[in-house]
This record gives sequence, C-alpha cells and structure tokens, in this order.
Amino acid sequence: MTDVGAPADTSSDGVPVEPVDPETPAVPEAAVLREPRDGVPPVIESPWDLREAAEALAQGTGPVAIDAERASGYRYGQRAYLVQLRREGSGSHLVDPIAVPDLEPLATALDGTEWVLHAASQDLPCLREIGLRPDRLFDTELAGRLLGYPKVGLSSLLEEVLGHALAKEHSAADWSTRPLPEPWLRYAALDVELLVELRDALEGQLRDAGKLRWALEEFDAVRTMPPAPPRVDPWRRTSGLHKVRRPRQLAVVRSLWERRDAIAVRRDISPGRVLPDSSIVVAALASPSVAGQPAPRLAELPAFSGRGAKRHLADWQAAVDDAVALPEPQLPPGALPSDGPPPPRAWAERDPVAAARLSSARAALSLQAETLRLPVENLLSPDLLRRLLWTPPDPLDEVSVSAALAAGGARPWQVELAAPTLVAAIAEADARRDQERDAS
Repeated sequence: MTDVGAPADTSSDGVPVEPVDPETPAVPEAAVLREPRDGVPPVIESPWDLREAAEALAQGTGPVAIDAERASGYRYGQRAYLVQLRREGSGSHLVDPIAVPDLEPLATALDGTEWVLHAASQDLPCLREIGLRPDRLFDTELAGRLLGYPKVGLSSLLEEVLGHALAKEHSAADWSTRPLPEPWLRYAALDVELLVELRDALEGQLRDAGKLRWALEEFDAVRTMPPAPPRVDPWRRTSGLHKVRRPRQLAVVRSLWERRDAIAVRRDISPGRVLPDSSIVVAALASPSVAGQPAPRLAELPAFSGRGAKRHLADWQAAVDDAVALPEPQLPPGALPSDGPPPPRAWAERDPVAAARLSSARAALSLQAETLRLPVENLLSPDLLRRLLWTPPDPLDEVSVSAALAAGGARPWQVELAAPTLVAAIAEADARRDQERDAS
C-alpha cells in the first residue's frame, strides 16, 4: 500500500507521483516499527494453507485490518500481488493471490466483519477483482481527514495518534517479484500491525468531535462506490499532452498510445516501461500538422534511441505512419465535449451572476470547513459545487439546493451542513450585485 497523504496524481504511465515534504521531521529511531509483534508470517501459497488461515480469521474477534500490495509502475493494471490481514486472536496473514487465485474460503471467513483499510478507495478495486468485498468499512485515512489532521499518510497518523511510525522503504517495490524478499514481507506485515488500534483511537476522536456519523456515511459511500466506467479516449491522459495542439499530431499520440497499450497488455508490463509518455509527445511534435508531408523517422530521434524504444521501433514507426496518413475526418478533435460547466476562469465572461455566486460560495464553504477542522473538499466536492451553481435549481432555496446536492451524490451530513451555507452565500452575492447595479 502506498503511504497516502493528499491524493496521489497518476500519469498515464501508471506511476504514482506523490509530493515529498522536505520539512517532515525525522521520527526518532525508537519510535519506528521494525518488527511485527508475532514475527513475519509465512506467505500463504496453497489452498490448504489458505483454509487454515481462513479458519483462524473466522475464529478471531473484532475488525479485520486489510491491505493490498500492487505492482504499479511495473505490471499492467492494478492487480493485487499480496494481501495482508490481521485480526485479534488470529494474528497476521500474508496471502499470495497469484498462487492461490480462489479466495472463496477467505471471503467466507470475512463475511459480516468490519474491514479496516487505509485509503480504501485505492485498494478496494483490486480486492474486488479477487473476490473480496467488505460488508462494513472503516477507512483510517478518511477518518484522519475528517478530524483535520494535516498529514494523513499511514505512518504520519500512527506517529501522531499512537506514537509509532512505519519505515516505508519498500512502498514502491515490484510486488510481482517471486519469491518476495523477507524485508518486503516484514514491511507488508507491519502495514496491518497497528491498523485496528489506530481505528479504535480515531473512532473515539470522531465520537468526541461529533463527527462519527459523518465518517460512517463516508465509509459506506466508499464501500458501495461502483467501479469507474471506462474512460473515453484514455490516451488523452498522456503526460505532456498539453504541448500537442494540432489534430494530426494528436492522432500520432493516439496511435502510439494504443499501440503501446496493446504491447503492454501482451507483455503484462506497465505502459511507461514499454515507451514513456515523453517519447510519445516528442514523436507527435516532430510529426507534420498538415496532410501530405512525410512522417518523421523515429530512429533519428534521441527519444527513441534507448534499448526499450528500439525493441518495438517498427511498431512505433508504423503507428506514426498510420496517423500521419489519416484522412482529415478521422483525426481526433482537440478536446472532448464536456457535460459539466466550463472552467471557473471563464465564468465571469459567460455568466457573471454564476461567477459571483461561485466566489461567494467558495469563500463561505472554506470558512465553514476551517471552523469544522476538515478539508473543504471533504465538506463538499468542488465539482458538485460548480455543477450546482452553473445550472442552479429553481427556486434557489434550501429545499431545492438540498435536493440538488443529494442528487449529485452528497452524503446527508454534507447536505445538512452545506445547503444552508450555500443558500446564504448565494443570497449575499445576489444582494451585492443588486446594490452595485442600483449604485450605477
């Protein structure tokens, strides 16, 4: 599991990009967890060992701490290559879902239990792929956000709440490696070592702060969130695409991206290891922007001189040639049509009333979130706020605003808090506009 603070950005290479805080003070050596209390458990690689672990977990008590390790940046997709579990009375278990793909005994043993995960939205998709779905959920990362902790990575929360921290030296390892090195297994076991204790402490803090109901609604929303639909034109997530503006050059990006993806699937390797995004952009910018001109010779570009790029050079050249030869009607548009509002920077020109309301609402929600000691994006999704104010309900009263927020996916606690604030902010913006109009 990646230690999560603010949500990580991800390039189309599939490599997470996380901010590093150089100001973070070093944790005293004595406070860093180095060994699981029961030692490093063996990896479960057979059906009979899995059944024994499942029986032990079923006989345990209380919530189950769960984590999953993927091979992001190494393998194609987000498959789980190791699952860690710990429960009171059962101890810790490390399950290899590649060696034991049928996890039905484990799913049965976990039926009805509460799962404790850190940043659950990252691990739940890969756990669902192997047949593991929680009936109840506690997300320690999300709990930390609602409590206003400035750093909500697992190690940071453990240090702040329990006085311990985790060494994270293997967080970006290639977990598809077999056999897994013993230091990696120790790291994996430690990720669930204190997760239930952290959950219990955070639950008490949420209760004391009057935020436990908020958290339970958020946890359930994460647990029941449907899988994201397939992206339209996923090639548009190529890093550096903003440099490419001509339709024919965009066609080169699309063609190379699709060829690379097919190769990555076949080889089960991260696309960025087949060909980096930067090379795709270089090829596009070197290509003609109008029909009838020759395609660039990729072998002459330094971006394609490396061993990895040369391995499939014929594929890359064919992809570029195909794109350069496309008829005009088959070229991709510069941007996809959007079903949402325009960027806020364009509101003042296109709808000054909506722009004034958005400015007032943002300020009011920020103040409210600061008072409640939680990030403003957890109080209300910025996208939902923009959609509400660009196409407002009629009338703009608390009832209609509440209904619009609920229809947009806001949880009951968010509706209760944000709707009155928004109505008051809208009224204030409208009154200010009326005064300015009267004065002029």
